[in-house]
Amino acid sequence: MYFTDRGIEELEKRRGDEEVSLGWLAEQLRTFTDLNPEFEAAVDRLATWLARLDDEED
Repeated sequence: MYFTDRGIEELEKRRGDEEVSLGWLAEQLRTFTDLNPEFEAAVDRLATWLARLDDEED
């Protein structure tokens, strides 16, 4: 298990039954990045990965 899995598991346990919009998620990512600018690159990579999930591989 990766260290980050603990946070993912907590998220699923605490909020797994909720439905959220991608707009809401984008706003939370912006807020997180504003508060934690050292994680900007990781948040950007995650957002880009999520945005491109349906893209066909080249």
